[in-house]
Amino acid sequence: MRTSAHARWKRSEPQDDDERILKELGYTQQLHRRMGAFGNFSASLSVISIMSGTLLLFGYGLNSGGPAVVVWGWLAVGPLVLCLAAALAEITSRYPTSGGLYYMARQLGGERWSWYTGWLNLLGLLGGIAAQDYGIATFTAAWANLQFDYEPTPKSLLVMYAVILALHAVMNLFGTRLMNVLTSLSAWWHLAGAVVIIGALTLLPSHHQPAGFVFSEFTNNTGWSSPVYVILLGMLLPCFALAGYDTSAHLSEETSGASVAAARGIVRSVAVSWIAGGVLLGALLFAVQDYAATLGSETGVPVAQIFLDALGVAMAKALLLVIIVAQFLCGYTVTASASRMIYAFARDGALPGSARWQKVSRRTAVPANAVWLAVGVAFVLALPSQYSATAFSAVTAISVVGFTPAYAIPVLLRLRHRDRFTPGPWHLGRWSRPIGWVAVLWAAGVTVLFLLPQSSPVTATSFNYTPVALLVALVMAALWWHFGRRSYGVPSAGTANAHDQTEEAENII
Repeated sequence: MRTSAHARWKRSEPQDDDERILKELGYTQQLHRRMGAFGNFSASLSVISIMSGTLLLFGYGLNSGGPAVVVWGWLAVGPLVLCLAAALAEITSRYPTSGGLYYMARQLGGERWSWYTGWLNLLGLLGGIAAQDYGIATFTAAWANLQFDYEPTPKSLLVMYAVILALHAVMNLFGTRLMNVLTSLSAWWHLAGAVVIIGALTLLPSHHQPAGFVFSEFTNNTGWSSPVYVILLGMLLPCFALAGYDTSAHLSEETSGASVAAARGIVRSVAVSWIAGGVLLGALLFAVQDYAATLGSETGVPVAQIFLDALGVAMAKALLLVIIVAQFLCGYTVTASASRMIYAFARDGALPGSARWQKVSRRTAVPANAVWLAVGVAFVLALPSQYSATAFSAVTAISVVGFTPAYAIPVLLRLRHRDRFTPGPWHLGRWSRPIGWVAVLWAAGVTVLFLLPQSSPVTATSFNYTPVALLVALVMAALWWHFGRRSYGVPSAGTANAHDQTEEAENII
């Protein structure tokens, strides 16, 4: 992985250079380019969020394989995700636009590939908002249980979830300057918070589990008899926890030096999250005091029970607040990423009512309608939580099944059509093809895996409705392709047919 001096990216004024590249890709600059390289990296680091994905599905991991699968699954999946991230970063360096994946697919494979890539990416992002914000509600309820003896119900969690979605929407209306501050704060908060939690769990408990428990204890509470299938199901934790790095691509039109900064942001965010997340998971597993009590915690959150048993009530409440703040910042950034994807997709005429969703406030340069659409659809995705005991893991699976093929399609097209791709300033050199093929094969396996049932017997309450959500998204995409594809037009790189749909703030609903 290296940076080369490519003739088309000669240094002049960085802002002018970014706008020139964007114009060559077919767009005019509409969003404010106020984010630096660290802010771009921080955004993806915040969306991946080692204190969201790893901790939200920690209880799922303990039931679907136990500590051994959590540890070895994390170690095995990380390098594979890094391959996919690096292959995607190479393409991002050439096409740094808010559309990200679907724009890449258009240049490398054509409009139909682009269309379905965009819909899959959108499903992953909307599922990501739902999973993150519903997870925040569950952790907040666990803290309230310790502080006020609050007993959460599905209805009260849904209300709390709606409030969190609304807060994230409102915060996203204030523009890129606030986003740059909050994403940078989020990166430092995640890393510092992880150090505090790891330090507390390492130094303070009077008892730690032996290495044999952490590295070899296998638990199967899924109802399935096949250990291999259970181990594969346990892979949902690292796959979900290490997703969302395409945020760096979606924010590239708001990033200075995006051709390099966005690509580096993708790879570095995955690498840092994998290392830090692995240490955090290890610290939690060594600190388990009572495995059965952890799984059956009255708080509803196994991580909270570990804190409670190992560190006491006061420390447990303090560390939960650290996690909740990190998760809240993560949810804010996921909402920003999804809204930029909606804005870009609508800008190219891919969504019903595109004229409404592509509007940008002239005052804040924020696609406000797209923000509200993102949180509205995310709310609908979480409604099955009112009757399904496995709804949360299904929502996370929706996110993975949306993200993973959307990441892999541009990589596959780049491998198939070598003559259509000219590397940008950040590229993989001779490693591009082997890394790309590993990434594509991995993505195909993961996509199939998480469409399968997660628990047995399969009933109305344990049904994995991920295939239903995927089918609905693909049917909608197919129908809209039939009726609305005439309005769809992604510029070809090097053309001058740039889109410009800026509207006054007063016109945005």
